[in-house]
Amino acid sequence: MARRTYDQQCALAYALDVIGERWTLLIIRELLSGPQRYSAMLDALPGIGSNLLAERLAFLVDRGLVVQSEPGRRTSGYELTELGGSLRPAVLDLARFGLTYAARERPAPGSVVTGAWAKLAIEAMVDERRAADLAETYQFEVDDEVFHVAVDFGRVRTLAGPATDPTLTVRTDATSFFKLGLRQLDPVEALVTGAVQATGSGPAVMRCLWLIGLAKDPPAGLATPERESRAGTHS
Repeated sequence: MARRTYDQQCALAYALDVIGERWTLLIIRELLSGPQRYSAMLDALPGIGSNLLAERLAFLVDRGLVVQSEPGRRTSGYELTELGGSLRPAVLDLARFGLTYAARERPAPGSVVTGAWAKLAIEAMVDERRAADLAETYQFEVDDEVFHVAVDFGRVRTLAGPATDPTLTVRTDATSFFKLGLRQLDPVEALVTGAVQATGSGPAVMRCLWLIGLAKDPPAGLATPERESRAGTHS
């Protein structure tokens, strides 16, 4: 089947010719967390169907965004190439853009939510400008998904797996996690009701909430982008 194209001499149109088809960016989302088996992707993308997933993967392999790992084996899977991995910033920006609309919409009956998407969501929510005075680690356990955010005075990395000595550990389920991200669940209420459990100090909780944009006001003593900007104006 011939693929549709915009037939425009425009870089954005060329990009959409490659990644603009339905399901394609969601396949890339799955692969941004690391190599995935075909069956795992099929489970993570209910509604795509095996034939369409195979077609999309074959196209992405042909375009150099995806490579098949251990081809021919029953355990073979797929992973992003360096070119495919370069889409991470664009995917994160689109996720931030989507938060605006996700917060307005009621989830459709039967819509899927999984802890596997939590790591990418946190990456999208983190505001590195707020990390200038922070040097600590926040661990998240969302259903069976475990990852941590390592902050080192302005540098923020979101890494798979548990942290060695986290400043704060947050445990919750996928539904509560995404309600928090969409501001449909107040963080304090979530802690009081037990929808979210936190192991760590109260100030660490507030610093974490500030970093991921869920606290309106900065914790005492932390520099903010706005404060730094004003300080620079008067220097």
